[in-house]
Amino acid sequence: MIELEASGDVWVATLNRPDKANALTESMLERLLEISQSAHEARALIITGRGKVFSAGADLDAARSGLATSPLWEQLSAAIAALPCVTIAALNGTLAGGAFGMALACDIRIAVPDAKFFYPVMKHGFLPQPSDPLRMRALIGPARTKLVFVAGQKLTASEALQFGLIERIVDPDTLMENAHSLASDFTAAPKGIAEDIKRMCDSEIEPV
Repeated sequence: MIELEASGDVWVATLNRPDKANALTESMLERLLEISQSAHEARALIITGRGKVFSAGADLDAARSGLATSPLWEQLSAAIAALPCVTIAALNGTLAGGAFGMALACDIRIAVPDAKFFYPVMKHGFLPQPSDPLRMRALIGPARTKLVFVAGQKLTASEALQFGLIERIVDPDTLMENAHSLASDFTAAPKGIAEDIKRMCDSEIEPV
């Protein structure tokens, strides 16, 4: 249910469970983690989905059976965040719940106009993955993060762009073309230089 196209410098991991809104099972998380841990060989990793939904988050039956509190979620987002290559979430549709983790851990997020963004764990009686509110807060600030996690609001793609949760809204027909274009400068540059510039963008400013 996770497809991997690992041709050349650009790897594309695709969630392929569209009949279940790409809801994530334990085996899907394990495969995504495996891909993320081995993507050090790649210059770019693009994560996307099949169908009209990027991911509805955890499969609810699996969540009730323990997946909601599995360490796999944090391991996956940490593995993506640690990659030296450029990472891009090409959101083909709505992003919900625990699926936020891998998108928030990416360097760049682009989405189609109909995408919605929400994280309804509170009403299901679960806590979010620990790093998800922190990464979201770094992008959009504490009040807007509470709008999603505490007030349970569903953001439109336009709101997500305005807030800074995503970087660009693109036409569904050109989503992957845009994702590959965003990766092209990074993959064309000398490996050490590109990785150093990414590292500089992620670094805190040292006090003088």
